[in-house]
Amino acid sequence: MRLASLAARLAVLNSGRFTLVFAALCAAAIAFRSPHALAEPTFTVKSSDLIAGKAVSPSLLFDQTDCKGGNRSPQLSWHGAPAATRSFAVTIVDPDAPGRGWWHWAAAGIPANVTQLPGNASASGALRTMGAVEARNDFDTDGYGGPCPPPGKPHRYVITVYALNSDDLRLRQGRPALMFEHEIRATTIASAQLVFTYGR
Repeated sequence: MRLASLAARLAVLNSGRFTLVFAALCAAAIAFRSPHALAEPTFTVKSSDLIAGKAVSPSLLFDQTDCKGGNRSPQLSWHGAPAATRSFAVTIVDPDAPGRGWWHWAAAGIPANVTQLPGNASASGALRTMGAVEARNDFDTDGYGGPCPPPGKPHRYVITVYALNSDDLRLRQGRPALMFEHEIRATTIASAQLVFTYGR
């Protein structure tokens, strides 16, 4: 209240530009301190399969060519999505691959009341059971394709959970990942990321 009173007095006593700017700054500070301005929680994502300081489990790695893994999608859980969320989407992209990067996973249509995916949600059918659809990844298979970078420098893998303002995306199972990206980004109201690295 002291800030508001001071701003009002200065605005009356001096109509100069500096005073008006100071009054506006005081008003902004008051608004920022309002409980309503701080009510929205932080949107975060974590995974029990990806622990800082621990090696990536072979179960998450791709299972073709010279990569011999389990190709199981990671367990994910998220918290703090906006109240206006109508559905969720999840993507995993390798930005260190040549060109536009490499799409490992894109899933959309995850219901708004879902806050976690079990491990292997892609291959087990858990996503389809909840009505979600998955894109065709850059390995040219539907659903999840785990890390399989060329030997050398480790690559980053960016997991993003998107909160969307729509539950009626124009997407079908097996459509290209870039089509999923377009629809997801057009309806995103918030996102949370988790990054891990893997090399061989």
